Amino acid sequence: MADRYHHGISLTEISNAPRIIATVATAVIGLVATAPAATADAFPLDRPVLVRDLDAAIVAAGAGGTLAATLSAIAATVRAPVVVVRVAPGADAAATQAAIIGADANGLRTGMQALLSAEAVTGVKPRILAAPGLENVEVTTALAEVAEKLRGMSYAKALGDDVAAVDAYASGFTSRALMLLWPDVTVRRADGTSVPSYAAAHAVAMRARIDQEQGWHKTLSNVPLPGITAGAGVVGITRDVTFDIQDPDCDANVLNAANVTTLVRINGELRFWGSRTTSSDANFAFESATRTAHILADTIAAGLVWAIDKPLTPGLARDIVEQCNAKFRAMKLEGVIYGAQAVFDAAKNPVDKLRSGILTIGYRYTPIPPLERLNLVQEITDEFLANFADLVAA
Repeated sequence: MADRYHHGISLTEISNAPRIIATVATAVIGLVATAPAATADAFPLDRPVLVRDLDAAIVAAGAGGTLAATLSAIAATVRAPVVVVRVAPGADAAATQAAIIGADANGLRTGMQALLSAEAVTGVKPRILAAPGLENVEVTTALAEVAEKLRGMSYAKALGDDVAAVDAYASGFTSRALMLLWPDVTVRRADGTSVPSYAAAHAVAMRARIDQEQGWHKTLSNVPLPGITAGAGVVGITRDVTFDIQDPDCDANVLNAANVTTLVRINGELRFWGSRTTSSDANFAFESATRTAHILADTIAAGLVWAIDKPLTPGLARDIVEQCNAKFRAMKLEGVIYGAQAVFDAAKNPVDKLRSGILTIGYRYTPIPPLERLNLVQEITDEFLANFADLVAA
């Protein structure tokens, strides 16, 4: 097209502002729950529902089932988005289990499988998952699988009446996306009575709160649970767990060694104690390592959507590498990773792949582990008596 005649000045504005990769939202809870008396419009069966007003949701959940108690535990700890999938209890335990685990039938997902559709339906992606009060081996295994698909973490009660039984139960799990908890907690109601409350409900609430206040790289362990407010709150645990921070044979340490997070009281405050997943891979032994892997993967992928279907030029490859490394530098400065680096490797990008529209960019990263064990060396000596006479004279 010929230039239009213009006796004056033409200005063309070009924006060279760099694209910034934003970290994905992490403090989003996903729940599977029962609530036979729930308001159907508020909580339709087998459909993900986004809850932002927890107080109104507790009322809509009605009496009975697990939903109201779970939402109450969360509301006492944190204000965060919660995605709820309500399931209907079956005629027997097997039918209820099937309803909780769910399926993909005729293009509609039911039970916990509906959490996989949550982002499309609600606009948010749940990353902190639980089915409080509904756990068994099959449900917990399936929940961990859903969590891995969502690149999130699942939290579930370990079953057993004592430490030995819980140890044996935990040995059957190997997922990096699962943290087991034992025992449950007790809460004081406003009327002064104490009742059991699901450990998993309090764990997901604390996980979201820690994400908001300290960051997703900090594990669940050793953060005080909220104290008593308005005459109600967490007051204890449902089983006796011995704890001595210097005793490797105490119950809490035995549970942690079995990859089970427990609850202990330190300086009068109850805390979850334990940072380990059930992973059989030592690289993902810690909750923080799993979450770092998941959050990095989603953050980088989401931040590079703009590049898909652009002409595959050397400049595009260079821009992708530079954007990744800019984000990694920011995350290192923020203190959520030790470091990371993205590179273009010619050996991984042969001509036939490039011709097919396939570009491979690799990156390495180092997550920050928690300080799980501190070794102190205590030594008795008389060296501080050597100048006793001088001290007396002074």
